[in-house]
Amino acid sequence: MTTEVKDSPAASTPSFTLPWWTRGDTNAFFGLGFNILVNVLTLTTLSIVVVGIPGDDVLGTLLPALGVALILGNLYYMMLARRLAKRENRTDVTALPYGPSVPHMFIVVFVVMLPVYLNTGDAVQAWAAGLAWAFMIGIIVMIGAFVGPYIRRITPRAAMLGTLAGISITFIAMRPAAQMWEAAWIGLPVLAIILIGFFTDVKLPGNIPVGLAALLVGTAIGWIGGYMSVPDVTEAAGNIALGLPDLRFDLLFDGLGNLAPLLATAIPLGVYNFTEAMSNVESASAAGDNYNLRSVLLADGLGAIIGSVFGSPFPPAVYIGHPGWKDAGGRTGYSLASGVAIGLMCFLGLFGVLATILPIPAIVPILLYIGLLIGAQAFQAVPRLHAIAVVVALLPNLAEWAVGLIDNALSAAGTSAAEVGSEALGQAGVVYDGLKMLGEGAVLAGLVLGTIVTFILDKRFHAAAIASAVGALLCWIGLIHSHEVGWAANPQVALGYLLFGLVCLAYSLLPSAKASVESVQ
Repeated sequence: MTTEVKDSPAASTPSFTLPWWTRGDTNAFFGLGFNILVNVLTLTTLSIVVVGIPGDDVLGTLLPALGVALILGNLYYMMLARRLAKRENRTDVTALPYGPSVPHMFIVVFVVMLPVYLNTGDAVQAWAAGLAWAFMIGIIVMIGAFVGPYIRRITPRAAMLGTLAGISITFIAMRPAAQMWEAAWIGLPVLAIILIGFFTDVKLPGNIPVGLAALLVGTAIGWIGGYMSVPDVTEAAGNIALGLPDLRFDLLFDGLGNLAPLLATAIPLGVYNFTEAMSNVESASAAGDNYNLRSVLLADGLGAIIGSVFGSPFPPAVYIGHPGWKDAGGRTGYSLASGVAIGLMCFLGLFGVLATILPIPAIVPILLYIGLLIGAQAFQAVPRLHAIAVVVALLPNLAEWAVGLIDNALSAAGTSAAEVGSEALGQAGVVYDGLKMLGEGAVLAGLVLGTIVTFILDKRFHAAAIASAVGALLCWIGLIHSHEVGWAANPQVALGYLLFGLVCLAYSLLPSAKASVESVQ
């Protein structure tokens, strides 16, 4: 558990000089830049192929809108890092990484825009719904800025880092790992370069940046091995066009005109955004950089709003991975450089060409590296006893990830879990209903469960009972363990949390429990 660090400036020593760029920034720039590159390539494909938004609109409006948000957001986080560095007279402060939120990319496509597209056949109407959804996400995150710091003060570190590790291992690491093994002859050599370069002190000749070396080697292997195609590059090059950002109030207002159906996902995912940002700030704190949470949340919310106004339905956010870029040597300049580079690519319409030049298995190992590092940090930055709470906090995200795989597999087969039936799934060893309920509202559920278990491990039974009551309330209104927000959304699970809290209260009355508390005091 940490206390909120205020942004009040303190005088720095006269001799203190803070460089704008370091050799480590070069290393981290290539790593983070390729991370964001993969995500933008993904959302570009999803927008065109899944939602049916015309390619000209995606390349000419949507991506430039995202580029504006990336440049402004990363500029802000560079300034925030430099302010922290000057206040603490340190040259090793690392800026928070910032880019399009990965979970939200898939949610806005498959949960928000695709249903509208399927119902209406109108991709532009689906796009408008996505903009309204992203706008609401930004509003909710900015509201969360005023309660997030308080939640951070009372939430144990094990709960926050465990939840973050759950996201990192499942949604950040597993898909890249699978993509690597689809072309292991490309991905594994790249992974070797990244692991040796980032986790050991062995340097490449001439201090070549690890991320750049990994990409060049992987791309060379892919082209030599026939994985890539020259005609694809030629065709994509013909579609390059300059796209300048412009305000799309017309689309946004069209989407806001039918906002009610979107609130069912916007509210819990807005809560998800600010709880994930809270965990990311805690992760940075564990790595030595104590950022003001309110400053981060306000920027994340504003970034989503600005992006939606210009035409992007993909909310940007502070990324998981600050400790990784810190270990790679990143300081205050790498994040802005990454944002500017990707932003310019968005304006120039280069993503179609890049997708045909760079093999995906050569890029995604950097995401696996981040997943490994964040997963390890969750256990390294908490007391040994609290490792159990970290594992508990992992579980909801594991469940959500598993349910996503099951749903996607059944959808590909032309059916669904509802059509197959829970009994048939159960006979095949799939506890679908339980996994789905555990994974709904996964980030918030992980925080609640990790907090409860941490308090139990510390024999703070009254605090555990209060946390259980909070869990019951969140279940009752549908923010966790429920597929939609509503009154009495899941009374059975809410009752379970209440009974759990009563057990904790009963244990607090035992003489041995009182004695252990008194001995600690």
